[in-house]
Amino acid sequence: MPTTALTTLFTSESVTEGHPDKLCDAIADAILDDVLAHDPDARSAVEVATTTGLVLVMGEVTTSHYVDVQAVVRRTVREIGYNDSRLGFDWETCGTITAIKEQSPDIALGVDHALEAREGLEADEPGAGDQGMMFGYASDESDELMPMPIMLAHRVARRLAAVRKDGTLPFLRPDGKSQVTVEYDVDLRPQRVHTVLVSTQHDPEVEPAELAAAVREHVVEVAIPAELLDDGTRHLVNPTGRFVIGGPMGDSGLSGRKIIVDTYGGMGRHGGGSFSGKDPTKVDRSGAYMARYVAKNIVAAGLARRCELQLAYAIGVAHPLAINVQSFGTGTVSDARLAEIVEEAFDLRPGAIIRTLDLRRPIYRQTAAYGHFGRSDLDLPWERVDRADDLRSAAGA
Repeated sequence: MPTTALTTLFTSESVTEGHPDKLCDAIADAILDDVLAHDPDARSAVEVATTTGLVLVMGEVTTSHYVDVQAVVRRTVREIGYNDSRLGFDWETCGTITAIKEQSPDIALGVDHALEAREGLEADEPGAGDQGMMFGYASDESDELMPMPIMLAHRVARRLAAVRKDGTLPFLRPDGKSQVTVEYDVDLRPQRVHTVLVSTQHDPEVEPAELAAAVREHVVEVAIPAELLDDGTRHLVNPTGRFVIGGPMGDSGLSGRKIIVDTYGGMGRHGGGSFSGKDPTKVDRSGAYMARYVAKNIVAAGLARRCELQLAYAIGVAHPLAINVQSFGTGTVSDARLAEIVEEAFDLRPGAIIRTLDLRRPIYRQTAAYGHFGRSDLDLPWERVDRADDLRSAAGA
């Protein structure tokens, strides 16, 4: 079905847990979880890189707990599915290099005691772990209050991993990508899926036509609701015709390189900070989680169809420097009033965010693939809509 002047196309992608970048995110968050399980007050800013036969773990960790980094790396690689040397990378033979030091004492000064406390303006609270801006986004176009394209792309990628692991499609290998284009009407309501693209690593023996048919039947048509697919939907599977060499054997990987996959698929803006490997004193992570929590509750309260919240922080300062709310013309009250309501209803200091969302727990490894938001399969505190009634009352709705 061709698009018209009254329709809009929007595309988002996801990647499987075996993608080299996502492998690195999983290792970084597995190390973070190992630390927090034993030392909830630990500081962590772990980065991971991988290439053929090698994993490099680097960054800063301040903790009383000893982390067996090599054991965590190998366990994570095995769980993801790199368990055969024929893949060119596997958990038993990959090398591990560790280059970790403690957090800079200059940074720790501002995190331990915020500027407001040091100036005697208020009770002691931690300051933000870095400067930067964070965005949260929500939309009523899906049950998860997420943009439809990224939700469908995640479903396809998760299904791709599931049929590999349960043996439905035993010829699949861990690396893979999905991309979904959704057609919207003039009111920006999703109407149909325009294009589905799947690129998946596979055994060399499988024929391209067999692979394409199997992926369409067992992955795409299971992951995407039938009412969104029609005779005009375009299906592409491995457009190059072959994807045997993949994972760290086919491409290098780096944690924090899939930040758009991790968030809103490009539909909402992004401040640029990655999540994986960072403890919750880093507002790159906790501030983005809180922004999602606030935006989702605004949409759940019926105060806007679409909502984007921006927070800005200075390192060592507790209170955000600025709060901005955009409802893109869908709000029941003005954006300025929504910003006032947010500031009145939520404590957006880093320490308060940690307490509100209970973030000093080992809950992060599970978020390292298939998105940090809209995860109805996980019990994530920033996905709750327990403040919707409060916001509705504050707006007089």
